[in-house]
Amino acid sequence: MTEKSRDNSFLKGAAILGAAGILIKIIGAFFRIPLGNIIVDEGMGYYQSAYPIYLILVVASTAGFPTAIAKLVSERTAKGDPYGADRIFKVSFFILAGLGIATSSILFFGARYYSEVIKNPKAYYSIIAIAPALLFVPLMSSFRGYFQGLRDMRPTAVSQIIEQLVRVAIGLVLAYALLGRGLEISAAGATFGAGAGALISALAMAAIYFRHKSGMNLKRPEKPEKLNEIVKALLLIAVPITIGASVLPVMNSIDVGIVLRRLQEIGYSEASANGLYGQLAGMATPLMNLPQIVTAAIQISLVPAVSHMIAKKDYNMLGETVKSGARATLIIALPAAFGMVVLAEPIMRLLYPFKIESAVSASAILSVLGFGIIFLSMFKTLTGILQGMGRPIVPVWNLAAGALLKIVLTYVLVGIPALNVRGAAIGTVFGYALAATLNVSYIKRNLKMDLPVLKLSAKPLFSAAVMGAVAFWGHKAMTPLLGGGI
Repeated sequence: MTEKSRDNSFLKGAAILGAAGILIKIIGAFFRIPLGNIIVDEGMGYYQSAYPIYLILVVASTAGFPTAIAKLVSERTAKGDPYGADRIFKVSFFILAGLGIATSSILFFGARYYSEVIKNPKAYYSIIAIAPALLFVPLMSSFRGYFQGLRDMRPTAVSQIIEQLVRVAIGLVLAYALLGRGLEISAAGATFGAGAGALISALAMAAIYFRHKSGMNLKRPEKPEKLNEIVKALLLIAVPITIGASVLPVMNSIDVGIVLRRLQEIGYSEASANGLYGQLAGMATPLMNLPQIVTAAIQISLVPAVSHMIAKKDYNMLGETVKSGARATLIIALPAAFGMVVLAEPIMRLLYPFKIESAVSASAILSVLGFGIIFLSMFKTLTGILQGMGRPIVPVWNLAAGALLKIVLTYVLVGIPALNVRGAAIGTVFGYALAATLNVSYIKRNLKMDLPVLKLSAKPLFSAAVMGAVAFWGHKAMTPLLGGGI
């Protein structure tokens, strides 16, 4: 393998992670259908109630560490220091183990209090059932970060698939087996699948790690890095990323109140406002996030690749890699965006055949949010580049600026009756557009890198526009022949 092919291997890594992400989404979709039939709406309410607090604690304990580990391991590997790379992993493993014990304990012992705060006491069992997952997810993420730093994405992909398969199998079996003990206990059985999946996945990663380590020559250098230096390096990267990962959940929580309040202020009833917000958050937004399965994989793969090249001072190849990452993102994001925009109504009708009125209404939202795919995808990719360059705080500030713009625009535009909830979608698009633009500007201005976004997007944009036109008119021509279906 040539040096160039090795340094562009991030595309192969992104393809592996993207394929795994798509498979995981498919498995998860099949999980929801039988689970909903087993525990019905009431049980799903208990099941879902455990996840908001769980996800907050997962973000707090793991969000930034895989990236930090990957960056530092990649740098040590580029300098021919496998001992240093392995030591980075070991230190991070114990840090994450401590965070896992802390967050798992907080959730387990605080489950009763939290279930009372959310006014859903029977969700207590689901909350304590998911607590063990917080012990194993951080351990699993330390292994993933290590192998990502080696630019080998296969262990991460394999562990993700194992985690999801075990989660689904254990969750469904326990939900069915415990059904006779009450819906709250059955829902807890389904929730426990998350911990079982994380445990088995962590064990699989440990087996891969020890097999990998057995073939390594970990010669201790005369002056190894000090422990406090390693911890400081990890935290300097991990903490800003964790803060950044918290920006959107916080802003989205604020967004809920703004949208519902403004809709009611312009004449919608509480029920109608809830319905419109459901179309935005529950029907349209998840579709905008679908292409991020692949672009997030590009982001993850870019971090160690960029770090590796900077450590080797190979700035020519670094520039090519940055352009390749941006180009790959645009090739995925542009057609996805055009497809969502021009086929918004047919897509919604296909997904929600028994809720046609809501589907048609949500399609107007999706036709706006579709443009957000472009900017969100570019923001994620450029964030990976900045993280690899050791500038993790920059995208945090840029995303915060975008989120603030989103809140202001949402407040103003949702209050316009002709736009109503679509105003929130417009705010989202402009918020991501600002964040992505600020990332591009920083890379060009402060890092003195050539990133010709317009030139890179010209061919994909033309192809996507042609595809969109063909898809739109093709659907319009075929609809009468198919009896006016979707």
